[in-house]
Amino acid sequence: MKPGPTRVFTPSEVPESNATSYPAAFRPGVEKRHVRRLGNHAGLQNFGVNLVRIEPGGISSQRHWHTRQDEFVYMVEGELVLETDAGPRVLTPGMCAGFPAANGDGHRLVNRSKRDAVFLVIGDRLPGDEADYPDIDMQFRRSSDGQMRFTRKDGTPY
Repeated sequence: MKPGPTRVFTPSEVPESNATSYPAAFRPGVEKRHVRRLGNHAGLQNFGVNLVRIEPGGISSQRHWHTRQDEFVYMVEGELVLETDAGPRVLTPGMCAGFPAANGDGHRLVNRSKRDAVFLVIGDRLPGDEADYPDIDMQFRRSSDGQMRFTRKDGTPY
């Protein structure tokens, strides 16, 4: 496949979405997360780059870890609380966090402040990635057709 052209753009040109494929029971808080899929807009295929804005009281996701995907976060503005097995840690602009694949340490970002917070998240797109949600009865698997599927930990669908 021939690569596409080089894209130069500003993040504001990329539509912002707060859509989630989580089952309804796990959506509260995530609806306050707004994502601009910069990597997709640039035509990138090997890794994703998302600019994420979280409103006060919102969360980036349910706490999770990936089996194959590395994730990297860079704080742009505001303040977020990183929740991991080690406990909460405040992240402010200029701080970074890395989440190596298969480390088993669930993570998420929570906006406990009174203003929006913005961060950049970068993750690879290795096939066969799965995710576990240690605090809730949910797991993520990618089906053979490439679609994301959330199931209970016993494999039954939502």
